[in-house]
Amino acid sequence: MCGIYLGMSQIPHLTTKQKKVLEFIRERIQGDIPPTIREIAKHMGFSSTGTVRDYLKALEKKGYLKRENYLSRSIELLKGGFKGIPIIGSIPAGNPDTAYEDIQGYIHPYETLYGRISPENLFALRVKGESMVEAGIMEGDLAIIHRQAIARNGEIIAALLENNEVTLKRLRHRNNTTYLEPANSSYQPIYKEFTIIGRLVSIVRKYI
Repeated sequence: MCGIYLGMSQIPHLTTKQKKVLEFIRERIQGDIPPTIREIAKHMGFSSTGTVRDYLKALEKKGYLKRENYLSRSIELLKGGFKGIPIIGSIPAGNPDTAYEDIQGYIHPYETLYGRISPENLFALRVKGESMVEAGIMEGDLAIIHRQAIARNGEIIAALLENNEVTLKRLRHRNNTTYLEPANSSYQPIYKEFTIIGRLVSIVRKYI
């Protein structure tokens, strides 16, 4: 029932600041220019470059990067580190359909959440269908989902139905009934049993 999460890359055994340092380095390297120690210090608000060196040593020891001590911009990320939020398939915003574990690529958290949420428990699903258009969610969008088993009334969730069918809908509790509500008057609510597998936190739409 929870196989949808398998294969998801995470950042183990790092402190919050270590993760932020690593994410900043990755963002700069993806822009083709590794940061200098001073640039990292400025971004993180560290008063000493020695603090940055301590963080880099810790990240190097944990296998996330390597560097040449005497060269500027010499940080190199190693394989096995955090690649990004995995895009693991499609999720219907229409009639329920099956979502398979099929990693189609990665999206960096800075493209979606600007570093506000740790990417550890996030995954992305591509939207199919038009049942959520009145909530501004269109076919082809990437839905960034926070993995969790509970949600509040009115929140948009990824719900797992029977036979591993997954759909994106708004959670509703009304008159002692819990159901899934579309955001399109042409679609009917879903009253089947379901399991919450995550809550929508962001939608990514690209035009190129």
